[in-house]
Parts: sequence; C-alpha cells; structure tokens
Amino acid sequence: MKGVILHGGYGTRLRPLTHTGPKQLIPVANKPISQYVLEDLRNSGIKEIAIILGNIYPEKVKEFYGDGRKFGVNITYIYQGEPKGIAHAVGLCEEFVEEEFVVYLGDNILKGGIDRYVKEFSESDMDAMILLCKVDRPELFGVAKFNDEGKLVGLVEKPKTPPSSYALTGIYFFRRAIFDAIKRLKPSWRGEFEITEAIHLLLVNGYKVGHQIVEGWWKDTGTPEDILEANRLILDDLQGQIDGVVENQSSIQGRIAIGSGSLVKSGALIRGPAIIGENSTIEGDVYIGPYTSIGNNVIIRSGEVENSIIMDGCFIDIDDRIIDSIIGPNTRIILDAESKPSGRRFIIGESSQIIF
Repeated sequence: MKGVILHGGYGTRLRPLTHTGPKQLIPVANKPISQYVLEDLRNSGIKEIAIILGNIYPEKVKEFYGDGRKFGVNITYIYQGEPKGIAHAVGLCEEFVEEEFVVYLGDNILKGGIDRYVKEFSESDMDAMILLCKVDRPELFGVAKFNDEGKLVGLVEKPKTPPSSYALTGIYFFRRAIFDAIKRLKPSWRGEFEITEAIHLLLVNGYKVGHQIVEGWWKDTGTPEDILEANRLILDDLQGQIDGVVENQSSIQGRIAIGSGSLVKSGALIRGPAIIGENSTIEGDVYIGPYTSIGNNVIIRSGEVENSIIMDGCFIDIDDRIIDSIIGPNTRIILDAESKPSGRRFIIGESSQIIF
C-alpha cells in the first residue's frame, strides 16, 4: 500500500501564521502537524509516500522533508497548485499509486494511528473505506448517512441539517475505482471537487464502501483553537525527559521534556505537561504553565506563558502573562516600561515584533 499526504490549501483561518508557510508545518508539541501524519503512515508499514503540494510556500515542505530518507520513507512530490478540492488532489495521484492506497490530510492528527485500519483494508475486498468520528458540530464536516439498519448509504458535505453526528476524518482508503468516480465529478457550490461526492458515487453504483468509527481522539487542526487543543492532547501523553540543564530541580513540576543545549535557570518554574526544544533559555523569573510548547533557540527572559505554542527563535521579555497563544518563529515580544501587566492572547506570524 502507498500513502498520499495532502499538503495544500490556503489556511485562511490560520492567518497570519500561513502568510509565511503552509498550515501543515505549524508545530504541535514541537513537531510539524504533517510529520505526525508521515510517521503514522511509516509506522503502519507504508514507506512509499506522495506529498501533494499546494501553492503556499511548497519549497518549505520540500526543504523540511527532502527525499524522506531521514524519516525512513521515500517521498514523491506532486504539485496541485491552486486548491481545487480533495478529490482533485487525489486524482493527481493516479500514476503514483498501484492498487490500494491511503489518503491522509496533512493537517489531521489521529490518536492511536491507522495501523489496524491499514491491515483491515488490505485484507478486504472493499473498494473504499472511510474513518468516521462522532463530533458535536457535524455541519462543519462531511457527514455519513446511514439507513435504519445502520448501513452506510451516503455522504453529505457540510449539510445544514446533518443526517448523523458522524463526520469524515481526513483519512481515506481507496482502490483504483475511485479514479473513475473522480473523473465524473463537477465542481461543487464551493468550486471544489468533493471527495464526499466521489465516495457517494461509489456507494450508489454498487461498489463496496466500508467504514470504521475511530477510537480515541481525532483532530482537524484548521483553526488556532484546534491547534492549541491538539497541542494539549499530545502533551497529555508526553513522557518526561531532561536532556538539557536544569540548575535547580525544584524548577520543574510534572512531566517536562527539555532538549539538549537548553538551560532552565534557578528561580524559574515550569509546570508540566510542557516541552522545551533545543538550545533554549528560560531565565530565573519565568513561569511556564501547563500545556506549553517552546521551540528551539528561544529565550524567555521574563514573564509567564501558559497553554501556548512558542515557535523557534522567539525572544520574550515582559512583565506580563501570555495565555492561549500561538507565536510564530523569530518573533520578539518586549514590554514597554510604562505598560501595566495583564493577560495577553496572541496569534502572531513569523518575524514579528510586539512592544507594549
């Protein structure tokens, strides 16, 4: 089986973070979102992977993943350019895939991975298999429709009145019949070629389409709030590991991961779960609260940070509290001497400077 990672889309709901790079490279617990996808495919025995590139800094994707060898896979790049829908992207893979393949959206994270679903599909005679998850607001997703016997009979994209509470996750298993269905599609009201409609065509034309309800949690990281929630979910499973230097062990409480070359000075307080990358410095007056991810080469000279993502190369020196924030790489946040302390919430793009 081969794998396909979709790495396109505009990421409009994540601006300004996506003004300087694709949304799938935004780090969660110090790892790009799409790296979780790639590692899930690899850990399921899938080593031949195509990454479908969009038109938002595709060179950054190639620079990060290269040919895939450092991740234990072999990567082929396919250009989609302007996003025309998931089905359009899948259709570009017809020459890359053989008989069976899995399509995995690069901004989705699934706890527990897809290993058992890969085995189930490979050993079946199904033409397609979809993974579903029960959600609170199904109208925001593609939604499954079942008959009275619980059999899957249809799929609807973002319905005003959802036929069920089961949303399609961004993970699809296909055999080559899907390509004929895609060729029959016309653009939807959104101007996209919808994968839900292609799978629906398989269903109504008598092809075998199976489904599974995922266990654990699934996260579509399309908004800043989604990314922060994914960060919390992953940090909940963090295994503590100290590779850097902690001057006073009383500075750390709970499960903390600290990368090599990083320094936590005496007087600082870090409460886990939290992760700090490599070559970062946490000064003595700093408080790092739970569910915080701090990247590489970060300096936090003063202030408090909680439930936030601080990306590589940032500098923070404030007499203030940062909460529920995503701070893009190489950003400087400095407190003006006359400013009064209060809680701050930021979504800041790359290489910004904030003085308040």
